[in-house]
Amino acid sequence: MSNDNQASYDSHPAMFRNHPLGYLIILVLIILPFVLLVLFREQIAGMGDFPPSLLLGATGLGILILLYWFLKTRATRLRITGDEVHLEEGLLSKHHVDLHVSQIRAVRVSQGFLDRVFRVGRIEVFTTGDQPEFVVAGMPRPHHVRDHVRNRRGSLE
Repeated sequence: MSNDNQASYDSHPAMFRNHPLGYLIILVLIILPFVLLVLFREQIAGMGDFPPSLLLGATGLGILILLYWFLKTRATRLRITGDEVHLEEGLLSKHHVDLHVSQIRAVRVSQGFLDRVFRVGRIEVFTTGDQPEFVVAGMPRPHHVRDHVRNRRGSLE
């Protein structure tokens, strides 16, 4: 039997598995300028200062995008502890949603083809009404959240 104070699910949205093509494009944007500068340094040096600056600017842009993306994924955290579901969003200013399993009416998991391949998905948690209480995309093992809520809710009845 598991300890109710120990989190049975604690995760942030995935970076690579959530958007593998975007991740690869950003890595190419970071690495390709260096490769071009190494392979064609003499030709690029003969063009003046602008082409090397442009290539290094592309690398800087890729690094900034990757850093923003990393911070954005770390700013979202979904945690399940016992009968409580906690969603925390935000880096500087925080937004918290705490739900007891008995309040949750439904958990919807949506996965496209690539989401299924990389085992991530979009989780929508419904309490009352037609609008979800919260939606979080790119979460690893999304079916674990749905199954945990279903099992805990069943044990409360």
